[in-house]
Amino acid sequence: MGQVEYQTTLKTIVICAGIGVHSGARARMVIKPAAANTGIRFRRTDLETQSDILARGDHVTEVQLGTTLTNEDGASVATVEHFLAACAGMGLDNLLIEIDGPEVPIMDGSSAVFCELFHNAGLKTQSALRRRIRILDTLEVRDGVKWARLSPSKDNVLTLNAKIEFETKAIGTQQMAMRLMPGLFARDIAFARTFGFARDVETLKAMGLARGGSLDNAVVIDGDEIINPEGLRSDDEFIRHKLLDAVGDLMLAGAPIAGQYEARQPGHAMNNKLVRALLEQPDAWCWETDADEVSSVAVRASVSA
Repeated sequence: MGQVEYQTTLKTIVICAGIGVHSGARARMVIKPAAANTGIRFRRTDLETQSDILARGDHVTEVQLGTTLTNEDGASVATVEHFLAACAGMGLDNLLIEIDGPEVPIMDGSSAVFCELFHNAGLKTQSALRRRIRILDTLEVRDGVKWARLSPSKDNVLTLNAKIEFETKAIGTQQMAMRLMPGLFARDIAFARTFGFARDVETLKAMGLARGGSLDNAVVIDGDEIINPEGLRSDDEFIRHKLLDAVGDLMLAGAPIAGQYEARQPGHAMNNKLVRALLEQPDAWCWETDADEVSSVAVRASVSA
């Protein structure tokens, strides 16, 4: 029998602050432990009505250069994907995040800071079994040459395989596969920063985006060159960040996924389209815990006694 998986939360409160990459607004997050079956919830403490914003795919209202969640009361929180990727990558199930601004701080453009904060705080195992979403049938979404799919796997974790192709020599063609395991995510994926193109900066700012963007929180490409003085953290940092984004976006399914994710030219819009397709097709998946396995072991133990 494999190790039985229980839900987790943090052992202690974690606090961090920074600016939003698009809004440029400073925000402080108080990340609190939460009871089993709470899920990941945000609460805007700067608004008069403080209702929770559940991290779930059908609450996504914007996917342009980031993922925004909005609840029934109109409260929203933007650019949640790097934070959620850290939660999924570290194996965190239940948190309440009190945030006093419209956007999750971008930090250095990766998930590394959040992973480090979670590691230092420590994870607490809870009494409830972890629920997984077991993929039963293949789901695929397309948009031109872009596509993403979820398909069945015998594994109890999410495996990812993605490929990107860009004309710039700074990126070119990159492909990577990985299993979503806490140690592997923190080591191999969490450090990868978001990236963008110098030619798009003025257009984005005119649209009210990238107001907080800088070389401190993004890899910026100009033609075939990386203009960040320190260069890249790895030669394939771009595909690693695409996997990071996918991990964060797929967490919006509402639980860890046991299945295979494959994509070409993935982005937030494609990932959210895939999550929505999943939620809209309940026959393509099922809830799963280790309860049946625990029961069978208990029965065998009582018989042998």
